[in-house]
Amino acid sequence: MSRSDRIIRIAIDAMGGDFGPEPIIEGCMKAMDERAFKPILVGNRDAILSFLPEFYLERIEIVESSDVIDMHDQATNALRRRDSSIYKAVELVRDGKADAVVSAGHSGATMTLATLRIGRLPHISKPALATLMPNINGKTLVLDVGAVVECKAQNLYEFGTMGEVYAQELMGISSPRVGLLANGEEDSKGNELTKEAFPLMKSVPGFIGNVEGRDIFNGNVDVVVTDGFTGNVLLKTSEGVADAIFTMMRQAIRKSLPAKIGALLMKKKVFARLKKQVDYAEYGGAPLLGVDGCAIVSHGSSNAKAIKNAIFQAIGYAQSDMNKRIEELLAQANSKED
Repeated sequence: MSRSDRIIRIAIDAMGGDFGPEPIIEGCMKAMDERAFKPILVGNRDAILSFLPEFYLERIEIVESSDVIDMHDQATNALRRRDSSIYKAVELVRDGKADAVVSAGHSGATMTLATLRIGRLPHISKPALATLMPNINGKTLVLDVGAVVECKAQNLYEFGTMGEVYAQELMGISSPRVGLLANGEEDSKGNELTKEAFPLMKSVPGFIGNVEGRDIFNGNVDVVVTDGFTGNVLLKTSEGVADAIFTMMRQAIRKSLPAKIGALLMKKKVFARLKKQVDYAEYGGAPLLGVDGCAIVSHGSSNAKAIKNAIFQAIGYAQSDMNKRIEELLAQANSKED
């Protein structure tokens, strides 16, 4: 049986997230209505069952846990809290009982546990959190957006390799364009880190050189590589800008009758399409690339739609040759250096 034919098992942290288990269970059910997979819900059994209709009971598995890592808890404590829902969900992947883990809980705890308990791929020094951002032609993959705040040049090179493979395997781009985020397109631009990383990035087949922040949105590049500090600031700023623009548009429309009429005419086609394109729920979550398995980190405020799409991401990742291809490319690069 091929990887694409077998039933994929997804461990889901049912207790993580800002709104408790309800949107997570609802998102899981929505995913089950559209795709064939085996959900393993990890958390308080009574709480899970209170939101789960009897119709779905035979199609899911529940793993009991009595602890939940709160958003205000230290991520470093996650390794000691072995009865937490996220710890047990990650352990299912580590033990081969699940193909992927999805969590909208404490992102730091999820990344820490996935990295240390599932482990890294052999040629990866640090994992990267990748996210899809909208551009005028579709989507741009940006990594890292928060996993590695202090990066080395080697980390950025590995991020570029992983991003290129992700774009090929899961975004369907045969020859993705990979750029290094800098303060100018010229080869000489950048800080000490990007200047050191630039010659290493030339080993990434799709590397096109330095790119600027605007290139993420104008469709000039498919994959953008940066350190976790810069990437996280970029992500949060972009989310804030998108929210502010929609708020300003609503305020301007309310002040003008012609604008109200125009908005009404465009509501279903233009505004609906634009809102869908910038809605994080459409992407579901961010894959932690470089771990020896699959971990999808979802937003804490994820609704049912976001959880459903995070599960779909996990299924697609588990069915792909992502990790195998990353290892092959990095092993080939290392053998050339030797």
